Amino acid sequence: MATIEDVAKLAGLSRTTVSRVINDQPYVTEEKRQRIIQAMRDLGYVPNSSARRLRSQRTETIAVLLPRITNPFFGNLIESMEEKASEWGYQVIVCQTHGSKKKELDYLQLLKTKQVDGVIMASVVNEWEEILPYLESGPIVFCNEYMDEEKVPMIHMNHRQASYEATCHLIEQGCRQIAYITGGPLSYLSTERRRGFQDALVEHGLPILEEVDIDWAIDVKDGQKAFLHIKKRFPYVDGVFTGSDEVAAGIVYEASQSDWSIPDDLAVVGFDNQMLSLLMVPSVTTVEQPVREMASRTVEVLIQQLLHPQVVVKKRHIFDYKLLIRDSTKKKVSVV
Repeated sequence: MATIEDVAKLAGLSRTTVSRVINDQPYVTEEKRQRIIQAMRDLGYVPNSSARRLRSQRTETIAVLLPRITNPFFGNLIESMEEKASEWGYQVIVCQTHGSKKKELDYLQLLKTKQVDGVIMASVVNEWEEILPYLESGPIVFCNEYMDEEKVPMIHMNHRQASYEATCHLIEQGCRQIAYITGGPLSYLSTERRRGFQDALVEHGLPILEEVDIDWAIDVKDGQKAFLHIKKRFPYVDGVFTGSDEVAAGIVYEASQSDWSIPDDLAVVGFDNQMLSLLMVPSVTTVEQPVREMASRTVEVLIQQLLHPQVVVKKRHIFDYKLLIRDSTKKKVSVV
């Protein structure tokens, strides 16, 4: 069985430095930390976590709050967060809020009762005033979600700009009656996406179709229902911007069952670049978020706050996105 001395020898560092890394103590460079972590992996060395927790008075556990794990975007986010957290000797627990304000606050209680060391909020449904008191019990970091005020570190992309660009693309393809399809709880992120969508329409002098009120679509089945709703009541709609690739896939599938041509009869844009968007026929134009990079940065920011609570951290981390243009919007004739 490998010992701490074996780890130190393989890493080419002192036993004290290895001990600092194992106990999440400061004053170790990232390069040395990674050498020690790699040596521990190579040797199969597992620290005595119980003893370490008693010394540090930490649970070495992070809670991640999200609406539902069945959404592939959040599944990928959690997987990447777990990978990064494990490098630092931390565990991740998943807390599904299902868009409930009460559940969100209930899970934040884990921080207050010292059952977790920190919380990552990948969705936010409560007002900031409700969340603020929990900061007294430990660090909170937003991932994907954000707000105007920089109260806590926020790791995200510009959702308003992304939805604006995606809507402009639909307009460039000749769409003139464009519907906005969304779902889930109202949040700052969802508000920003709607604003970007409306910015594009107003800029091009196009109508905002308030009558096409679809704010309940979150998965494939809802996408199918959304298409049937449009077909029956609003057949003049020639383009849709959706909040997820799942919804977009449901629309594309149901349209094919109704002999509608995608994109000539209805152009469709999704969001998140899930594998489903590439496998659909036609493939779905979508907005890609750098999930792994955002997840990794989020965990690092949170753990650095745990290790160095006295250090002022950068509050805003904005990542780039990509609009991936595929067959669901490539009309035969484009009109600008």
